[in-house]
Amino acid sequence: MSPTPHVIISPGRLCGKVAIPPSKSAAHRAIIAAALSNGPCRITPIAASDDIIATSNAMAALGANIRTDGDALVVRGLHDNATATAAAAATTLVDCAESGSTLRFLIPIAAALGRNATFTGRGRLAERPMAEYLHCLAQHGVAFSSDRGLPLSISGQLQPGTYVLPGNISSQFITGLLFALPMLNGDSVIVLSSDLQSAGYVDLTIAVLADAGIRIDATANGWAIPGKQRYQARNYSVEGDWSQAAFFLAAATIGSDISITGLKRDSKQGDRAAEDLFRQFGATITWDAAGALHARCNQARGIAIDAAQIPDLVPALAAAAALCPGQTRIFNAERLRAKESDRLAAMQKALGALGATISESADGLIIDGVERLHGGNVDGANDHRIVMASAIAALRADSPVAISHPQSINKSYPDFFAHFRSIGGSANVNLG
Repeated sequence: MSPTPHVIISPGRLCGKVAIPPSKSAAHRAIIAAALSNGPCRITPIAASDDIIATSNAMAALGANIRTDGDALVVRGLHDNATATAAAAATTLVDCAESGSTLRFLIPIAAALGRNATFTGRGRLAERPMAEYLHCLAQHGVAFSSDRGLPLSISGQLQPGTYVLPGNISSQFITGLLFALPMLNGDSVIVLSSDLQSAGYVDLTIAVLADAGIRIDATANGWAIPGKQRYQARNYSVEGDWSQAAFFLAAATIGSDISITGLKRDSKQGDRAAEDLFRQFGATITWDAAGALHARCNQARGIAIDAAQIPDLVPALAAAAALCPGQTRIFNAERLRAKESDRLAAMQKALGALGATISESADGLIIDGVERLHGGNVDGANDHRIVMASAIAALRADSPVAISHPQSINKSYPDFFAHFRSIGGSANVNLG
């Protein structure tokens, strides 16, 4: 019997410069906008993570022509591609792998294109909440059939109108509508019945749409979307990923000295908030003249964190909090229970296995920082963010830490362990 895949992290200190990968969130959106356009587009740089491959393959299934050219994707939009006509004639099979963004973005897009499509996926994707979204779309001309989640088949033509959604629904649902509704033959409105969470992701969507020539008008409680719009072909430069930079900012907060390149200082990414949050923990964070972000430890302390707008940062924040004196409370993070794992439970289990003082609340984590963790075995929960956060926490253990499911980093950051080693980290990956 083969051993369980794992990575062994030895305690230590990271020191040096790391080029952060391109933003997964921005790349998803750029690929979709290019694929819906009327001509060829070049998107660069692209990191071939599993989620980005899923979106590329999904848009190709809908009729776009997409090819790799070095670190770029060259996309010929489906409105400038004769093969798209053939793709529209039959039911389209869309494999979303484990990407919630791919699934939730593309359902209304396929419906706006009038496609019959069957969406498949694996892992926990079928368990992620969809009911309210599908009910909303069913009120606007889309029919669904499924067997307990996935596969999910859709038919019918999405119709313009008023779409009412709660603000605490996944921002992925709102992004999917913002991509789809401009293509319809009439005007539409999205109305939020409560305050928007994860607003940064919606802001990023609107910025990408504007770059593609799509007009979205903000209203008092949502957005007005004119119909009969056409996506324009644009080349797109993908900025660095703030959610991945957070892991190295966490490492700096607990004792490392790291410069991060590739980040956009005025980014629309909601996870841009990482800079301020780790500064609140006590890290010294500065920008140099060349645009690199330099972070090192200072006088660390526990803080209170409202995670409503930055759920993806929670694993990295929790790893740092475990080693910052005082108490850290993370709240408004209940949506993390429906990610690739239940991330609140997974972080409590992972850090607790290393001796952290950590407990769950209904919507977050309560962490009392300790001076040092101990070695041991950590369940990575087959979740990329749990694995990476655990690797950062292991830097301040008193002996090596073995983390399961290291291959899960391929979902978002395939080069994480290579980058970790390049600045002094010890990570011995054994895939069994």
